[in-house]
Amino acid sequence: MNKKEIKEMVRRKYAEIARQDKEVNAASCCGAGDCSTEVYNIMTDDYSSLEGYVEDADLSLGCGLPTAFALIKPGDTVLDLGSGAGNDCFVARHETGPEGKVIGVDFTEEMIHKARENADKLGFNNVEFRQGDIEDMPVGGNSIDVVVSNCVLNLLPDKTTIFKEIMRVLKPGGHFSISDIVLVGALPEILREDAEMYAGCVSGAIQKDDYLNLIREAGFEDIKIQKEKPIHIPSDILKKYEGKIDIDRFGQSDLGIFSITVFGRKPGCTPGGGCC
Repeated sequence: MNKKEIKEMVRRKYAEIARQDKEVNAASCCGAGDCSTEVYNIMTDDYSSLEGYVEDADLSLGCGLPTAFALIKPGDTVLDLGSGAGNDCFVARHETGPEGKVIGVDFTEEMIHKARENADKLGFNNVEFRQGDIEDMPVGGNSIDVVVSNCVLNLLPDKTTIFKEIMRVLKPGGHFSISDIVLVGALPEILREDAEMYAGCVSGAIQKDDYLNLIREAGFEDIKIQKEKPIHIPSDILKKYEGKIDIDRFGQSDLGIFSITVFGRKPGCTPGGGCC
């Protein structure tokens, strides 16, 4: 698939997810389908202990807890990329307080509608949801203190442009905390070509070192992995590929699928630079 086809496939899939029950999402691989009976969800972390958590906004689609690591301060302006039904936005809003602002961007109309409904129910007037492409964000430059995102960038093909956009919208000295799926070693090609696995956050992942290099090349500093955990694909998913890949060898190889939460900071102002 080309870039346009991949993005349209992801948009259709997440429009479907927005319309289906949360229980269906939670029993799947990032909402990609009812693909495993072995686990409740192979990706997501538990948000329920975080202040600001809103159960109706949690579609069980994430692969980390970026807002828990994002160092959000009262009064900050926070941007959530791929905001879905608003889960991370509402947690971030608790951290910014009423004097801060949270913006969620998602390119799926159905998700934006669901998020706005949730915000209206909660009476939050400092949480805003904008429909748009995170490769061309509907957000002004140098306007954001903190960017967060949860299991979204790996779905999209042009990560270079996304990190450039993050750099553009952050204020000098601003930072991001992003949870995403990365690989160590070679994913069998048949898994990479499977559309359901792609929309399910696995086949769209790139190598961990390449991912970190994209962040460096975009100009970020203070880059560090805040959390890392392995993602184990259950055997009932792998059985779909029986006879096509060596399942035993795959399970014992040095291949790794990981959820990482990574931090990076935009360089700050320098005297005479015109931004102080």
